[in-house]
Amino acid sequence: MPGGVLIIDKPEGWTSMDVCAKLRGILHERRVGHGGTLDPMATGVLPVFVGRATRAVQYAADGEKEYRAVLRLGTVTDTQDVTGTVLERRPVSVTARELEEALAAFRGDILQVPPMYSAIKREGKKLYELARRGQEVERQPRPITIEALDLLDQVSPTEYTLRVRCSKGTYVRTLCHDIGQALGCGGALFSLRRTQSAGFSLDQAVTMDQVSAH
Repeated sequence: MPGGVLIIDKPEGWTSMDVCAKLRGILHERRVGHGGTLDPMATGVLPVFVGRATRAVQYAADGEKEYRAVLRLGTVTDTQDVTGTVLERRPVSVTARELEEALAAFRGDILQVPPMYSAIKREGKKLYELARRGQEVERQPRPITIEALDLLDQVSPTEYTLRVRCSKGTYVRTLCHDIGQALGCGGALFSLRRTQSAGFSLDQAVTMDQVSAH
């Protein structure tokens, strides 16, 4: 095929590369690339570029993204999300208003220390490879932009849904971890759904089952 863009609603438990590998088989096309990695636990908008369109992958990866994230307060893990090993559990006495007030410090241009469980390389090794061996290395804070950070809903006494619109390079699980630290009770990402990426939104997305059926 000459090329095109598929907007996939990535299923939970798949890596972004899993999606590309599956699509190579379905579409009988070797050139398949995605525009912006989603962690396996995350779901939602994954732009996939096929054939000649793979030349545009970089532009998509650089674009702004929007998420619905559920923050769980009172839990600290090694991966900064609930798939990791729990390092601490703390009591939570934070109110929705206190959380809302804490969010203000994370809006706009900020510096974020990337997590150890990330694909960033240090001397040729990915940080998550070092983390799995129990090693931790110093990471330099990186500039990111949080265009929007809104409290949408309180799901439970310790869980809140946030809307996050952010620049390339933002780790939403690190954002959740850092918000928890600022509140003094710790926090971790409970669930993540990407609602927009590179100008594409969920209402344009198709599931892997829908693609397989064609």
